[in-house]
Amino acid sequence: MVTLKGEHIYLRALEPEDLEFVYAIENDETVWEISNTQTPYSKFLIKQYLEQAHKDIFEVKQLRLVISSYNNEALGLIDIFDFDFSNGRAGVGLLIKDTENRAKGFGSEALKLLVNYSFKKLQLHQLYCNISEENTASIKLFENEGFKQVGLKKDWNFVEGHYKNEYLYQLINA
Repeated sequence: MVTLKGEHIYLRALEPEDLEFVYAIENDETVWEISNTQTPYSKFLIKQYLEQAHKDIFEVKQLRLVISSYNNEALGLIDIFDFDFSNGRAGVGLLIKDTENRAKGFGSEALKLLVNYSFKKLQLHQLYCNISEENTASIKLFENEGFKQVGLKKDWNFVEGHYKNEYLYQLINA
């Protein structure tokens, strides 16, 4: 079985050609709440990031992969962050860029591939994610992949003048 290839999508490393795609995502204010972003990113900074994206996950403690269709359309990004090999855990973040590509199973397939990769190749014991209590689509996605809600962080994020709660989800490799 090829770890990062699914039926409809595959996960691939970032390429220099992804500059415009990543730039568009990082500067889309409608998703800043999800990524806890407060300010825009310049193309210069994203270009520098892409130039360093080849570094090993054990060195930089994160891995960003492009969710790609088999006709090579970049659909979104999926991240492993806060990689902690000694404790066997990491965080997961996922975003399908365009709304017309959401709710089509791409995120679910990408998450399945990443979970498999994390447990089998990276030898992780658990994955976690943080989801705003209002983000019902992400809650459903992660719960469908076996993630369990283990906590509620009250008034965790200050968004547009008020505080929002955030759930903590975990998936433990039994």
